[in-house]
Amino acid sequence: MTDVLSRRIRYPFETPPAFGEAIEVADGVLWIRLPLPMALDHVNVFALDDGDGWTLIDTGIGTTRGKAAMEYALSHALAGKPVRRVLVTHHHPDHIGLAGWFMGQGAELWTTRTAYLMARMLGLDVQEIPSDEAMAFYAAAGASQDVLAKRRSERPFNFADVIAPLPLGFHRIEDGDVVTAGGRNWMVRVGDGHAPEHATLWSEDDDLILGGDQLLPSISPNLGVYPTEPEADPVGDWLRSCRAFQPLAREAHFVLPGHKLPFTGLPTRLDQKIENHVSALDRLEAFLAKPAAAGDCFLPIFKRDLGEAEYGLGLVEAFAHCQHLWKTGRVTRERRFDGAWVYAQK
Repeated sequence: MTDVLSRRIRYPFETPPAFGEAIEVADGVLWIRLPLPMALDHVNVFALDDGDGWTLIDTGIGTTRGKAAMEYALSHALAGKPVRRVLVTHHHPDHIGLAGWFMGQGAELWTTRTAYLMARMLGLDVQEIPSDEAMAFYAAAGASQDVLAKRRSERPFNFADVIAPLPLGFHRIEDGDVVTAGGRNWMVRVGDGHAPEHATLWSEDDDLILGGDQLLPSISPNLGVYPTEPEADPVGDWLRSCRAFQPLAREAHFVLPGHKLPFTGLPTRLDQKIENHVSALDRLEAFLAKPAAAGDCFLPIFKRDLGEAEYGLGLVEAFAHCQHLWKTGRVTRERRFDGAWVYAQK
């Protein structure tokens, strides 16, 4: 069934631009690709031509290499016209990383309230050693003792390492707003799950959608629980958001996503995105016939074991799936002697 459905997703531009280069994917809309220092090695940025300047949808990450690629794009593809506004879909550093740098040059930041507050808070919260709360969180998720020992000895990841400092003040967008950019009026539709209050933009004048990480074509974004909100239910948020988008999606929609290739076939893709997690939850519930902590549940969720490079994201996503089953009454949970939550079928 999945193979049949996947044939309905189309990629009008099969070759992405080189880092810092651009491809015009619609009238007044440039697709720019910037590098990332991770397995997912790129992020998509879209430049909307406002005549006397540009609106950028997302900014890339605030690393030396990411900034250099953006500077090349500014002087070449964007022809030296100023970026007057950056509209950020969500707070993750590969999307908001250079927003503060652009604001220092006079650009306005438009984003949702939660995206701004999360990015500003995390950018100011520099930790040289893991906090007690973070260590308790990873223990609760069932991280192995080797992983916990390593985390205690290492400097944790800090947003401040990869984002330009965000100045005080921003322009709030929220669900139902209409934003004018690139000669179009865009309806703001907000989703959740991958990031709280993630903005997507749906053109009211043609079939374009700026999807960020909420609407990706061939990969699923991370749905993780984190120490900032350890009782969150991102899987539930994600499923609700996907289902809310279903009545709005049309085959003709051309989605410009935060990663991978622009695509058509959004109704099929939404079906796939829902089925992916519904199936994972069913496999996980069956697996929990034998009680287990989230850190022991990679195989039923991802259908494979995860290596060291993938462990961190896998752990928070496994925790999220276990927590969703518990919150929806499908499993029970109890504290183990080492602080881990252990989940089991009812």
